[in-house]
Amino acid sequence: MTPANRRSVTPSVLAAIHHPLRRRLLDLIHLDGPATASRLAEATGELVGNISHHLKVLSAAGVIVEAPELAKNRRERWWKLGDTSSYSWSIADAQGDPAGELVAATAEDQNLAHHVGKVRQWFDIRYEFEEPWVRAAYATERWLTLTPEQLVELSERIEELVLEYHDNPAEGEDAHRVFFFAHAVPARP
Repeated sequence: MTPANRRSVTPSVLAAIHHPLRRRLLDLIHLDGPATASRLAEATGELVGNISHHLKVLSAAGVIVEAPELAKNRRERWWKLGDTSSYSWSIADAQGDPAGELVAATAEDQNLAHHVGKVRQWFDIRYEFEEPWVRAAYATERWLTLTPEQLVELSERIEELVLEYHDNPAEGEDAHRVFFFAHAVPARP
């Protein structure tokens, strides 16, 4: 049983989106909208040539596309997210393909490192925030006993709730971007 929110992707797409800098570029384009290599270089502190290389990799994978309508001249290249810019996958998608399984396993490791990195980043900067934000920061854990079908249902219900907040962003000076992630996996104590 595959959850409705999971898209099967090729190993080349997984490899493209799970490089740390490319993941950061995708986050910036997702949050701030279309951008040029120069703008992304300024936001990341990287060289424009390096950013251009990584944008080409993302473009070749179909994750981002050019936005020529935003260019002020022929030399300016703008990039925006493609139609398939949001992925969820399972290593089972690559079952029987050793190279694909390796790419998927590496992507899972990179994804987890990205998630943990955002939490560690919060630990470093939380003292820059007012007390309500420090109190509002959230983590939870529970041991559940579920069937695969129930775990799929749980993931779909959580995704619906998260999408409600995503599609209706808060406004005002007290609104901040919040990184949300969840994992639910069979485990042992």
